[in-house]
Amino acid sequence: MTPLIAVAHGSRDPRSAAAVMALLDVVRALNPAVDVRAAFLDLSAPRLGDVLRTVHGEGHQRAVVVPLLLGKAFHARVDVPGAVAEVQRQFPRLAVTVGDVLGPDPWLESAALRRLAEAGVRPADPTTGIVLAGAGSSHAPANAAVAAIAERWAAQSGWAGVEPAFASAGEPSVATAVARLRARGAARIAVASWFLAPGLLPDRITQQTLDLDPDARIAQPLGADPEVAELVLHRYTAALSALDSRQYA
Repeated sequence: MTPLIAVAHGSRDPRSAAAVMALLDVVRALNPAVDVRAAFLDLSAPRLGDVLRTVHGEGHQRAVVVPLLLGKAFHARVDVPGAVAEVQRQFPRLAVTVGDVLGPDPWLESAALRRLAEAGVRPADPTTGIVLAGAGSSHAPANAAVAAIAERWAAQSGWAGVEPAFASAGEPSVATAVARLRARGAARIAVASWFLAPGLLPDRITQQTLDLDPDARIAQPLGADPEVAELVLHRYTAALSALDSRQYA
């Protein structure tokens, strides 16, 4: 079995790694035949390069890396391929393919909406405005992808409005998003999470929102959601097919 190496960003907050491990437990439960391993880019262990070296040391000749990232920002475009390339320079006979990032994807949106419902947010409530909160990136297309989801939800949901907001390196801010929702008549504010796991940036979004509205409903990060786990397996299967095609072409 070709190992599935699921690589997350990493965080000093232990809740983040715990959430990643819980998600991967769901992945394993969905398909016990898959050899699922956790890795991190920074701040948490084990690092991606170390896991790839371990896989090689165990005698595996190939591996699939699935980035547990919600968009194609710097980590997906630079950090992940850089770490893979470094190991492949050491072990050129180790065939590694990198799967697509998790988002955007309808399964992630479904998970985010489920977390909103768990936070007590009613569907199609015209008195409620939704802040769709993400990390933010200096890579504009990554922010635009989140904004596109907010725009689609706004058109389809029946809420007073849906506005994107970013914790860092992106606009609009939480304050701007809440002000826009209030201007559309939202009496209640809720935050939908476009984060995989808890950590500094989700906490920042939560605090900024509660400073503006102590009664706001805050959804939890996507975490160990079955649809997110299904998506991880889907990314693995697609990447494995691509790897097979390259090897047997």
